Amino acid sequence: QVQLVESGGGLVQAGGSLRLSCAASGRTFSTYAMGWFRQALGKEREFVAVISSGGGSRTYADSVKGRFTISRDNAKNTLYLQMNSLKPEDTALYICAKAQTSYVRSTISSAREYDSWGQGTQVTISS
Repeated sequence: QVQLVESGGGLVQAGGSLRLSCAASGRTFSTYAMGWFRQALGKEREFVAVISSGGGSRTYADSVKGRFTISRDNAKNTLYLQMNSLKPEDTALYICAKAQTSYVRSTISSAREYDSWGQGTQVTISS
């Protein structure tokens, strides 16, 4: 079982930037696609972005496209989410997750595609 630990969250003003990290334990990190989800208070968990095992394929939610960039460093077993031009509606708990496949397929935005989850890091954007 992969253990995932997020970091990098915080409080920033609208228009600012944050870089989230997700450190993974184990030797299988490079084998699987990895994703970011977020959950705002009182709302359901929603897909943010996903990256394939080798990093060659990425998909984003429409709400973050052009502002967020997902990346990974397989040598460091770490997943990243660079968030720019942040808006108050980006406020949420950001959670990284390990997919059950190595590649980005059409259903990859569903939480059911993931079998390991971190505890999350809180991101708060002030207006």
